[in-house]
Amino acid sequence: MRRDGVQWAHAAKVALGATAIVAVVAMLVALAINLVIIHRLDHGVDARLSERLTSASRGSSDPLRAVTGTYHEGDLDEAPSFVWVVKPTGAATALTAGAPLLPVRRWTPGGITLAAAGSTFRFDAKSSNGVWLVAGESILKVAQAHDDMLIAESLLGALLLLVTFIGSFMVGLRASAPIEQIRRRQSEFTADASHELRTPLSVIEAEVDLALSRDRDLRSYQSTLRRVSSESGRLRSIVDDLLWLARADGTVPHEQSDQVVDIAAVGQSCVERFTALADATSVTLADRSDQHGLFLIRVDVEAVDRLITVLLDNACRYAGTGGSVDLRVSHHGGRVTLTVDDSGPGIPDDHRDLVFDRFHRASDEPGGTGLGLAIADSVVRSSGGTWSVATSPLGGARMEVTWRAISIHPSREAIQTADESIAVEDRS
Repeated sequence: MRRDGVQWAHAAKVALGATAIVAVVAMLVALAINLVIIHRLDHGVDARLSERLTSASRGSSDPLRAVTGTYHEGDLDEAPSFVWVVKPTGAATALTAGAPLLPVRRWTPGGITLAAAGSTFRFDAKSSNGVWLVAGESILKVAQAHDDMLIAESLLGALLLLVTFIGSFMVGLRASAPIEQIRRRQSEFTADASHELRTPLSVIEAEVDLALSRDRDLRSYQSTLRRVSSESGRLRSIVDDLLWLARADGTVPHEQSDQVVDIAAVGQSCVERFTALADATSVTLADRSDQHGLFLIRVDVEAVDRLITVLLDNACRYAGTGGSVDLRVSHHGGRVTLTVDDSGPGIPDDHRDLVFDRFHRASDEPGGTGLGLAIADSVVRSSGGTWSVATSPLGGARMEVTWRAISIHPSREAIQTADESIAVEDRS
């Protein structure tokens, strides 16, 4: 529950941050739009007032006659243009029927906003034949349009922020899920590693304490040292595997290697290396690959050698005395496939998704550290391969890895010579 709470808190922080950014951007955009629209509306009013003044003063020395016939009655806020003539004495006469009283002030050319008759008017003035012609228009409709626009923007903005928060929250949950999974797996891995390391250390400590508890003969000390050496070897194996996995975790998944490897040649070398071990347990180990073909993939030689070693080691161990293990490399449809079959007990269906977990064991078969298939999986993932775990025709498990083949056709001898040169350079 606490881990879920951490994940939700992380998603909420992501959502709040994204919502705040969208809110700031939306406010700036809305402000810019409002300024543009209000400017255009005010400019439209001023243009109508200027046209009204020009019409009133054009072609007549008597302003009163220039607007003869102009008439308006009704709502002052229906945006009509009213015209007044203001004499030098300050007396104002409405030239438009129904016009409100004109505010008393000193008139100059240019637009100005004033209150008149309980409403807000936009005025403009023009000198003509010794008098001032003043045109005015109610801008209450403009203000109402602005208010309506603010309400619409507020509703749309609230909806946008709500959608942004919910969307960002869901994205945050999905983004934090792998992180939480990695954190949980790291915690489990640390606990498992501690348990696995504690066991051989406890055995070594117990053996040493027992050996020092009283005097013993030479053979007893030798027996104790052999058990200590065995547990030390197991401890070293675990540490080596952990270091391998630590290096693998630091690499980029699907990072393309510069080495071109004939995986059949590597598989043949591994089979030859395991022959003695197989013979010791009467296991029939066979390489079923086509020895005349080339099976080229781009992968690190050491990594693929470790992969095949892990698969053969597991297969020989679980095949049991008198069992069989087959290795086969095949090529089909631009893909190279490595298959290892054994005649052991196989892997139950409910364990096939877990066999690559670190320290997981599908059976109680002694030996191993529980890290072999985790190492193999890191090699497969880093080289762009894909796994398939199934039941073998031999009766046990079938472990299969497929890679994309590359189109290079040197001779097998040339590749082996190149691999031997690399090995010599590494040893030097």
